[in-house]
Amino acid sequence: MRTLKIHLIRHGATDANYLGQYIGSKTDLPLSPEGFNELRLLKEDIDYPEIDVLYSSPMLRCRQTGSLLYPDSEIITVPNLTEYDFGDFEGKTAAELEGNPDFAKWAAGKLTAPPKGEENSDFVKRLCVGLNQIVLDMIEKGCENAGVIMHGGAIMMLLAATAVPRRRPVEWTADCGKGYSLLITPSLYHKSGVVEVFDII
Repeated sequence: MRTLKIHLIRHGATDANYLGQYIGSKTDLPLSPEGFNELRLLKEDIDYPEIDVLYSSPMLRCRQTGSLLYPDSEIITVPNLTEYDFGDFEGKTAAELEGNPDFAKWAAGKLTAPPKGEENSDFVKRLCVGLNQIVLDMIEKGCENAGVIMHGGAIMMLLAATAVPRRRPVEWTADCGKGYSLLITPSLYHKSGVVEVFDII
């Protein structure tokens, strides 16, 4: 099997992105009109990678992004790519949470999950399972190039766990409609779980 190319692309902007709210798996927002327009402009300026197959988080903002960027591709949803569960922080901004001791601990990395939210380790594990599902599906289908529409935090956490060069999550940030291209050698990946980032979208 040849090396696989997987292109991780962050979904377009929602109203919550502009407001700075923590919006995770509990709130299935659509793209905002501005988000749609920004993606259309990006599509005119960026040569998005050609793909054989398109995967996406099942959340609406990701599926809408996939349909806009790759209108001729059927979207295969991968539930394990769903956004983080922010628990009690859902829908709130950092400013609104200022003074909340749990938020201060979580933001400082001293709390591994928001109250009633998802453990960071569980989030990373399911993202890795989702990536593995994509790799196996590509091999089964004989596809070598895939697009994957994901959430910004999910891209950060997945690459921090699997990618070389090694970086902290914050160093894998991606603007809406942008992302990273990965090279995956199946035999090496199945042994080590490591992927190589070779380009920025």
